[in-house]
Amino acid sequence: MAKGAETRRRIVARAAEVFNVYGFAGTSMGDLTRAAGIEKGGIYNHFASKEALALAAFDYAVDLMAERFSAATAGKERALDRLLAIVGVFQNYLDAPPLRGGCPVLNTAIESDDTSPTLRQRAQDAMTGWHKLIGSTVKAGVQRGDLRPDADPRAVASLVTATLEGALMLSKLYDDPAHMRRAVAHLTEYIESLAAPATSAGDQL
Repeated sequence: MAKGAETRRRIVARAAEVFNVYGFAGTSMGDLTRAAGIEKGGIYNHFASKEALALAAFDYAVDLMAERFSAATAGKERALDRLLAIVGVFQNYLDAPPLRGGCPVLNTAIESDDTSPTLRQRAQDAMTGWHKLIGSTVKAGVQRGDLRPDADPRAVASLVTATLEGALMLSKLYDDPAHMRRAVAHLTEYIESLAAPATSAGDQL
């Protein structure tokens, strides 16, 4: 990797955590220069503005989550196993977060709702990607006969992400992982209820 690209990546990686902890509005250029170990001019050599850096940092944070989803679902063919693996990524977030400060999508969505339309759109795009991951898993499961025919991909995606993001927020707010444990237990029961009924030998005749 060229030196310039390596420097840019270091700035983005360190800025991602700063933005995730303090938010876009609460992060100063001084915070960013201290975290990156570089002068302000060095940052502006790679990014035209603070918002440009925030967008790159957000994309970096979302990529970290995508890597976890890919690793968790790798080798799993059954829709139920893939869905439970996705839930497990959120469950493990409390003990081993890829970034300090909580879920970057949730944080950015809440803060940017009234402050930065560009960041808000980026958060919406990221959540849409998660919905598509869950929805496509459900759709494939229905087509293969793993899941019930009435399993609604959009409904499952909405319920899973809303429940997990809410549980993550409550667990951090109260510093109590019980909220996430309850959410995971509920979602596990819900996902397992989507399984297609077992086909008996008589049904196949």
